[in-house]
Amino acid sequence: MARVLWGARVTCLAVSGLLGLSGCPKRAGTEKPGVVVVAMRIRTGDAQRPIAQAMAIRDGKIVKVGSRDEAMEAAGPNPIVDEFPSGVIVPGLTDAHGHLLGLGEALTFANLYEAADEADAVKKLRSAGEPAHQGDWLMGEGWDQNDWPGHAFPTRWSLDAELEHTPVYASRVDGHAAWVNGEALKRAGIRKDTLDPPGGRIVRDPNGEPTGVLIDNAMELVRAKIPPAGPEQLKLRLKAALETCARVGLTGIHDAGEELEVFEQLQRWDAGGSLPIRVYAMAKGVGDDRDLFLGRGTFKGRRLTLRSVKLLADGALGSRGAVLFEPYTDDPGQSGLYVLKHELLEQRAQAFAAAGFQVAVHAIGDKANAETLDVLEKLPPNRHRVEHAQLLREQDVARFARSGIIASFQPTHATSDMPWAEARVGAKRLQYAYAWRSVLDTGAHVAFGSDFPIEKPDPLLGLFAARTRTDVHGQPAGGWHPEQKVSGEEALAAFTSGAAYAELAEDRRGALREGFDADFVALSVDPVEDPPEALLTAKVLVTVVDGIDVWRDPSVRTRE
Repeated sequence: MARVLWGARVTCLAVSGLLGLSGCPKRAGTEKPGVVVVAMRIRTGDAQRPIAQAMAIRDGKIVKVGSRDEAMEAAGPNPIVDEFPSGVIVPGLTDAHGHLLGLGEALTFANLYEAADEADAVKKLRSAGEPAHQGDWLMGEGWDQNDWPGHAFPTRWSLDAELEHTPVYASRVDGHAAWVNGEALKRAGIRKDTLDPPGGRIVRDPNGEPTGVLIDNAMELVRAKIPPAGPEQLKLRLKAALETCARVGLTGIHDAGEELEVFEQLQRWDAGGSLPIRVYAMAKGVGDDRDLFLGRGTFKGRRLTLRSVKLLADGALGSRGAVLFEPYTDDPGQSGLYVLKHELLEQRAQAFAAAGFQVAVHAIGDKANAETLDVLEKLPPNRHRVEHAQLLREQDVARFARSGIIASFQPTHATSDMPWAEARVGAKRLQYAYAWRSVLDTGAHVAFGSDFPIEKPDPLLGLFAARTRTDVHGQPAGGWHPEQKVSGEEALAAFTSGAAYAELAEDRRGALREGFDADFVALSVDPVEDPPEALLTAKVLVTVVDGIDVWRDPSVRTRE
């Protein structure tokens, strides 16, 4: 399934200090009297009372969950009532693996997600406006050769024909490859005799000439030459990303591999009370920022937390960078690329774990996953995580539960990758690919996300993919490897309580119960009982964090 970039941005966020907007709904919990939220059904995520009719909220906390009468009594005299007579309320949805700055860049760079082929991608780059520029460089994002006729990587020559003198840098959809032109190669000093860097590959033609595609660590050779975004560019991109997350119903995200300048900007907004949703930041454990993060240690603010680090074992399956025990079926000369060699991965993991960080490691290939589990199992327990865990061997499936390691999956990766995954690794190795059901059945803790902007940030699409393992057109009938489907209740839990557990916040979020943070989402469908197809046309009616509306659909009556 081709990945398609999302559409319009939100028009109203309550956080006027961040976005300069006004006229949005007021904070529920700070007003006297309290607020009572009533819905057709409230799915609490609390096994003691899984279904309720109403909630009472004060000061950003839930003070009562139960019947309408019980909530009215708990709210105090003359409560404000917010009613969703045909809506279903669920605990706040959290994307357990996304890239906030990447999303902002995808919303401002040249959009190549829908490019029909290489020529169409060049056309989109050529017609991109000023926001797609960083210095004099033209930036693009989202191309995927697997969606193009022939499935071949693009080349620099098609770019040179239209953009000869403008340096171009366009990231592949998975962020593990870049497509650049001759001017970009020239500025980076990449020639025929340039050696591949450790953990990277310069794609070459039969004569050894660089073709303009750089894999994994080779991307840095060009990226280092791009002037950094200015402070205003950075804020514009982050605002666009935060708005989009609120609009699609996310009350929180786990930002996987956050750069220091992003963290510091979020810190400033959080300190001023203007960060609209919760951000659980994973420090970027590769690159120049890692030692600074390590030296500063963990951080806990109002809605911003830093207590995790993101490391990378290997690349991506789509660009043949995922590290496999056996060579790729469709390219026997390749077995993947280590972004961090095993010894270095172990060294970094131990250093961050000793400083109190939860260690989260990107691992895609079966060998990368096995070796990542080896590393994490040696660390002091701290709910360490494997991010993606896309391709597992049978003997590694049960290791998550045994070791208390969290499996952080992205359901829409399976439905996006299914057209070409078997060609990459063959049918046998797919038995435990995107193996949500198998890992859950061992008793392991599982969290779901999207890996936006690689996929859309919409959690409803993730809920749909988890339940069906089909694309949005219902193909293949019955689902791709349907034995790995999960139920609607399990999928919702992975986006709520599972994500809360993964950030050590299950004592205050992930369910709707007395004393918990008033984070919730009202939907036009029931994500558990309604047919999964209903999720594809569902609306997010309101997104609430700490009792504050951070998104309310214009068609929904406000509390006032």
